Amino acid sequence: MIQISLQDFCNRMVAKGAISHDDVRELARTVLPDGLMCREEADMLLGLDRAVPEADPDFSDFLVACVVDFAVWGTRPTGRIDADTARWLAASLSCGTGPTRTGARIAVEVVREAQTTDPDFVAFALRLNGRRAGAEEPDVPVALAA
Repeated sequence: MIQISLQDFCNRMVAKGAISHDDVRELARTVLPDGLMCREEADMLLGLDRAVPEADPDFSDFLVACVVDFAVWGTRPTGRIDADTARWLAASLSCGTGPTRTGARIAVEVVREAQTTDPDFVAFALRLNGRRAGAEEPDVPVALAA
C-alpha cells in the first residue's frame, strides 16, 4: 500500500519539475523514514526518477540505497534475489524503454549486495553496466574514428 504522503510528495515533485536537496531530505526524514515497505512504493519512486530528470544527485543516491535495501533485505528470502523479485525489478527498472542511469546503478548494486541473485538478473545488470561503460559501441580502430 502506497502511503498517501509518498503519493503527495511525488505529485508535488512532478508538478514542480525538479527535486532539490531539501526535497530529498524531506523524503528521507518525513515521507519514508523507515525506507520502502512495498514494491508499489519502489515503483512510484522509480517512476518519479523517470518523470523528473532534473533532480539533485542526492535523489539518485537515496533511490539506489532504498531500492537495494528493499529488494535485497526487505523481501523474503532476505539476501537473495529470486526469480520473482528479479522479474519485478527488471520490469520496473526497464519500464519498457530501458532503465535510467539511476536504474542501471540500482541493478548493479543489487547484484553486488545480494548473497545470491537470479542468473537472468545478473545478466541484465551486466548488460546495463556494459552500456554505462560504453562496451556496446562497435569496435572501430582509433584512426578510423577520427
